[in-house]
Amino acid sequence: MTDFPVSFAALIDDLASQGWSQQELFAPQGLTRELAAECHRRVQNGDLYAAAVGRGEAQQVQEGIRGDRIQWVEPGQSEACDRYLVLMDELRQALNQSFYLGLEDFECHFACYAPGAFYQRHFDRFRDDDRRTVSAVIYLNEDWLPEQGGALRMYLPDGGEHDVLPQAGTLALFMSAEVPHEVLAATRERLSLTGWFRRRGDSPL
Repeated sequence: MTDFPVSFAALIDDLASQGWSQQELFAPQGLTRELAAECHRRVQNGDLYAAAVGRGEAQQVQEGIRGDRIQWVEPGQSEACDRYLVLMDELRQALNQSFYLGLEDFECHFACYAPGAFYQRHFDRFRDDDRRTVSAVIYLNEDWLPEQGGALRMYLPDGGEHDVLPQAGTLALFMSAEVPHEVLAATRERLSLTGWFRRRGDSPL
């Protein structure tokens, strides 16, 4: 078996056995703090915009469904983001070696939920675009307390539920088309870096 970092091995084992994984302290603490600072900088600069639901011409901002504000990450924007993209590309290669998923790239955006904002239950894969294969969310919030809410609630194939608190450094990984989930409202600002490993789609775009 290929020798992966411990965090990769745990993620891969979980994904194989249950279709999702939660890994605390996935990224180095210093990188997580730099990503949080970058997200805060973008929020303060007004760079984030209201996220829409749907795709293409059907996109609409519906805060009754989804209340976060986002900005997509592109290579070369910041050193911290570039380091994170390198880390996720290494994870992409590990997932391909383990599952033969044919993952070609990784896309991600910063997301900021103001107090009280939420995202109703949904799947990450679009009905007319099957490229999103594995979802990956890393949280950027120091000293998060359970009573502050804001959990990612996953609805599991066995009928159970699993809540992931958005504590800094925690990574949630799950199959995009198989795990419906929602973001619960929080009493404080909630920051994350949300992304998807994508394969080549079956349908031309």
